[in-house]
Amino acid sequence: MRPELLLCLLALLALPAGADPLFRPVPVPVHVYDGGWEHFTGGGVAVFDCDGDHLPEIAAAGGSNPVMLLRNRGAMRFEAQTPAALAVTGATGLYPLDIDGDGHPDLVVLRAGPDLILKGGPDCGFAPHDGLGFDSGDRWSTAFSATWEPGQSLPTLAFGSYVDRADPDGPFEACDVNLLYRPEGDRYGPPLPLAPGFCALSMLFSDWGGGRADLRVSNDRHYYVTGGQEQMWAMEPVPRLYGPADGWAPFQLWGMGIASRDISGDGRPEVMMTSMGDQRLQEPVPGADGPAYADVPYARGTSAHRPHAGADGRPSTGWHVEFGDVDNDGRDDIFIAKGNVDQMPDMAMEDPNSLLRQDPDGTFREVSVAAGVASAARSRGAALADLDLDGRLDLVVSNRRAPLEVHRNATEGGGWLAVTLRQPAPNRDAIGAKIELRLDGRTVTREVTIGGGHAGGQLGPQHFGLGDAASAELRVHWPDGTVSPWQGVSVGRAVTVVHPGPGTPRISGGDIPAPTP
Repeated sequence: MRPELLLCLLALLALPAGADPLFRPVPVPVHVYDGGWEHFTGGGVAVFDCDGDHLPEIAAAGGSNPVMLLRNRGAMRFEAQTPAALAVTGATGLYPLDIDGDGHPDLVVLRAGPDLILKGGPDCGFAPHDGLGFDSGDRWSTAFSATWEPGQSLPTLAFGSYVDRADPDGPFEACDVNLLYRPEGDRYGPPLPLAPGFCALSMLFSDWGGGRADLRVSNDRHYYVTGGQEQMWAMEPVPRLYGPADGWAPFQLWGMGIASRDISGDGRPEVMMTSMGDQRLQEPVPGADGPAYADVPYARGTSAHRPHAGADGRPSTGWHVEFGDVDNDGRDDIFIAKGNVDQMPDMAMEDPNSLLRQDPDGTFREVSVAAGVASAARSRGAALADLDLDGRLDLVVSNRRAPLEVHRNATEGGGWLAVTLRQPAPNRDAIGAKIELRLDGRTVTREVTIGGGHAGGQLGPQHFGLGDAASAELRVHWPDGTVSPWQGVSVGRAVTVVHPGPGTPRISGGDIPAPTP
């Protein structure tokens, strides 16, 4: 063995491995995502704090069943308490977002039918947000993302549409157009069609390397069949599709979910996409101008293309995908919700969910069976979130025709930090900001986004695993261009970084209650 390879191997072995992930099931009120073919897709969950006690609630789409809101009462105890305005049927997904900047999270409800924007209020109250002028029409929405464009008092909203149910020649090659709502002052006018549409199942506004939030869309080849592809929209005054001249390489996928995270430490996000048949990780091409990405699923061990347990050897179907450091070792892991669409004979029927743990060398390996989260139900939406404020990411999984699952993270060891950003309205949660965390000679970058996954997302603190680091430094690139100075933060804390306007942003702590026993 060459000396430099031996030194590299010894360095990797010296890194702390951390405890193996371990989750324990938590009893919750029964909720099932159900329905006919309009609910083969969807089944998303939203995680957000709607009553101001810092304990995040769970809202789950129900399809033919009503949406359910689970109030978080602490110590992993949840109570079904759904306001009438939220208890709607036909819901495929939910995304929390403080649209009007009043400090109460609102909810965007995707539906097979008219989409809804519900205004949040105190004590998890919700009511129709009638003052926005929003009207989606009767569509089949299966994807969503939002961002604040410069100078706007409301966010720009993107809705991804699936099959056009009114097309008599459908469902194949009958994909509906996607819709972009740009604010007109304090209201929304008619949406701008993003055409062509290729049956979107996930979309995400993010800075993909150009300094602006552009819209990436993952599409289901099952229904566009031919002629379609994955898409990236440049958010110019008149949006346009990126093409090869911009560095965007066309490719096709049975796309289901998108997640992004800077896992290499170069400041640019990798992209993880789920699909029927393979789960695809892409890395940004070094030095490339524009959104150029290279496939690396096999090199990094993230393909998860067949069931990792059981006797079913047919290809897997991936849905929601999310990055998160479940063992707090300082390296982000990946959770993938998996399950057959319904009765597709060419795809695995027993298709356990995947938890891919990142090892010190940057590769991933399957650990879901040992971790206790390898459910073989037809899973759809999911969320990794600290539900009991103990510094560990817990897991929520929504299932088609099977009960919702909640798992408490019981993994031992590893430091952590939870970061909440606050700035003046309208974009009070600083969507689009980038958090940089410097520890152990490396820098981790995290963009605050709304969207991605499959039919559900989160609004809340950004969780960082810190491994054995005794301290870290943090700074924020705010959406208005302000860059805060590096400031020291302690391990094992939930902190709020406040941008007061002119002057230096400040870090505060102690406003988050101690974990409930």
